[in-house]
Amino acid sequence: MKIARIETAAGIQTGEYVDGTVTTDTDQYEPDEYELLAPCEPSACFCVGRNFGEKVSQMDYDVPDEPDFFIKPPISVHPPETPIRYPGFTEELTYAGELAAVIDRECSHVSRDEVEDVVRGYTILNDLDALDQPRRTARKAFDGSAPLGPWIETDIDPVGIEMETLINGDRRQSDNTDQMFIKPDAVVSFLSERFTFRPGDVISFGSPANPGLLESGDTIEITYEGIGTLRNTVGDVS
Repeated sequence: MKIARIETAAGIQTGEYVDGTVTTDTDQYEPDEYELLAPCEPSACFCVGRNFGEKVSQMDYDVPDEPDFFIKPPISVHPPETPIRYPGFTEELTYAGELAAVIDRECSHVSRDEVEDVVRGYTILNDLDALDQPRRTARKAFDGSAPLGPWIETDIDPVGIEMETLINGDRRQSDNTDQMFIKPDAVVSFLSERFTFRPGDVISFGSPANPGLLESGDTIEITYEGIGTLRNTVGDVS
């Protein structure tokens, strides 16, 4: 099941997405009756880096023994199908197409066997990075740095999913989540020993190699098999 969060004339609604139609408990909305929102409202986005072989080779990183993570704040979340602001403080804005889990209930100290019980489903996160800024927080935690969506898929195995990222129709990323060094259940369990997750929190699992910079006017399409496509354009510098 795909769960979408939408803005309608009646306010924000959540329902099942099927071929463009969103059905809530009380109403049904066609595509011209809503705008897609980010599918959840996290208190934090917990993002893992250095988790794909080609990415590690490209960036000349060491392979981590345990998840290498950082945190994006709630203000970083950005909806699908909505232009991304190109930050005026950087000249090197990059993208990274990542699989992401959405937490369903408050939890901590979750074993790997219990992860399936606390995850609502999976979505897509674009880990935008102002590459020329000092240190991770300055690079990755700015407003709108985490486009998220387009919805949550509740029935999917996160291991063995094909993915690709297109920039203006040209393929820039292509990989399979089977190539992750540390698999999603291990990442969620590891982080849950350090943080109490709240409903709607997001955990992303790293990106394959992602050559190239973004420019104003570029269209980014990140697709994960069985989930969908997160699509945004890059707006003007501001």
